[in-house]
Amino acid sequence: MENSLDPNSVRGKIVICDRGSSARTAKGLVVKKAGGVGMILANGVSNGEGLVGDAHLIPACAVGSSEGDKIKAYLASNSTASATINFQGTEIGVKPAPVVASFSGRGPNGLNPEILKPDLIAPGVNILAAWTEAVGPTGLDFDTRKENNLSGTSMACPHVSGAAALLKSAHPDWSPAAIRSAMMTTASLIDNSLNPMVDESSKKPATPYDYGAGHLNLDLAMDPGLVYDLTDNDYVSFLCAIEYGPKTIQVITRSQVSCPMKKPLLENLNYPSITAMFPTRLSGVSSKTFFRMVTNVGEANAMYHVRVEPPKGVKVSVKPGKLVFSETMRRLGYYVTITVDSRNLVLDDSGAVFGSISWVDGKHVVRSPIVVTQTDPL
Repeated sequence: MENSLDPNSVRGKIVICDRGSSARTAKGLVVKKAGGVGMILANGVSNGEGLVGDAHLIPACAVGSSEGDKIKAYLASNSTASATINFQGTEIGVKPAPVVASFSGRGPNGLNPEILKPDLIAPGVNILAAWTEAVGPTGLDFDTRKENNLSGTSMACPHVSGAAALLKSAHPDWSPAAIRSAMMTTASLIDNSLNPMVDESSKKPATPYDYGAGHLNLDLAMDPGLVYDLTDNDYVSFLCAIEYGPKTIQVITRSQVSCPMKKPLLENLNYPSITAMFPTRLSGVSSKTFFRMVTNVGEANAMYHVRVEPPKGVKVSVKPGKLVFSETMRRLGYYVTITVDSRNLVLDDSGAVFGSISWVDGKHVVRSPIVVTQTDPL
């Protein structure tokens, strides 16, 4: 890529570059060294319409795949084509937002598909923050700028970590599992246009395979009403369920553990989501039942009613349909039975159908996603 442009052709011009796989800011540096005054960085088909901001060394504009094709067509048909890059500053309230980034990690969980992943999503695109001048944003010796734009898990994770720290500060007695539960069951599913969140690359409605339980909403997570907690024994049962051997489990738990003769059911991990997996060659009607336990972390005397949004073509029943908590009864369990009929089950493009169950008391909505899918046994 270095010295790949002819200065006689580039000098004083805005150059359109394909995003490709090379470093984006490095492309701008090549343009700058050749005398270019600006760059349009166009996504390819594989990048779709997802845009990422960078700390470029020259004025630059990122465009999606479709806009890039239009610009290239304009150049090809007009020998006197011209372009201008106008800086408008930071725009506030852009709609729709949030959206699921095109590069965001997706489910299903490759190792343990019985556990929905991701858990949730958080801000992680074009995050502007301070940066050490010792190593500038581009890593070049002459780049001493003290700010940078970054995107990815390395940006979303600090947001969630900070939220978890605030939750732990407000609720010192909460376990890590309770904190995770609070964030998941209160996560948002709609954008600032009051529409379901969309996938940035496809512009179609996103699914729990894209966003898990939803987008982090710290205000609601501070007061979730109910949480799905986990004990040490729950984690040991999980390790036994995925068939870890005694020595491996001992490395993790630092104590000797004996797994029961009957292998625990992986899907009964007390998680704030439910994934029902049925065989690909399913014939007729089949059911799976799951057990979940919730802990009341709100007002002592509370009554919750269940609200079910079943996946398309799936029957979901919850027993009991009402949970009554008191000062002496802060933990209650319930069963979820998911029934499918092979004649009615039609999976979407992701290979699953999605729904949810929510426990509602008039103030709180404690929501858990449901995933129904089919897979061949290992």
